[in-house]
Amino acid sequence: MNATDRTPADLLSSALAADPARPLVTFYDDATGERVELSVATLANWVAKTGNLLQDDLSAAPGDRLALLLPAHWQTVVWLLACSAVGVTVDLHGAPSGADLVVAGPDALDVARACGGERVALALRPMGTRFPQPPEGFADYAVEVPGQGDRFTPYAPVDADTSALVLPGGEELTGAQLVERARADAAELGLEAGSRLLSRLPYDDWAGVSAGLYAPLAAGASVVLCRNADGLDAAALEHRRDAERVTHTAG
Repeated sequence: MNATDRTPADLLSSALAADPARPLVTFYDDATGERVELSVATLANWVAKTGNLLQDDLSAAPGDRLALLLPAHWQTVVWLLACSAVGVTVDLHGAPSGADLVVAGPDALDVARACGGERVALALRPMGTRFPQPPEGFADYAVEVPGQGDRFTPYAPVDADTSALVLPGGEELTGAQLVERARADAAELGLEAGSRLLSRLPYDDWAGVSAGLYAPLAAGASVVLCRNADGLDAAALEHRRDAERVTHTAG
């Protein structure tokens, strides 16, 4: 990664320039048997489409606050990076009533209705498919995102010294602070270019989103993100580590 990178979106751009074909996120859901692997280029394409959805269809702008009510999931990664590209502050599991927009999974739709702004719902089904029946009052992400453009340019410059992420509990990080902390975590974990970090941590605090996205991204590494993996026994976990060429583990 480049020393001049100051936002998570910058880190993704540098990863894309360095090696677009390498795996960046490998996602497992052990409740459904789903496995999805996203290269840098594929993830960047999802981020571009979601960024265009944010600023064009949802009229999001730098400084807006988005309540993100999603679990550790590859689509959550997309939203975290797309918000960084637009300059929207992510309020992770924050109160929808205080947000300009809300993005929610199927288990959080009732809570998300408290948002008076735009609402987006994700079914979180295998292969990113849509809801069988669209939830009333929400745009279905799987319906809205495919038609978005594959290239993204923000309408306004993103200031790395403004709020980028609000963590549960209220701690707020700018883009620059987030990148600095991610680099420090990567160094502490011993991550380097080519490392593969397996994380079973939920996205409910800094440790979870750092291990599950930001630290590997800052190091030029990749993440094997495992949801609903608490039931894996030691043998199954070791088999996954071997199969995915894991070099580091969190959680």
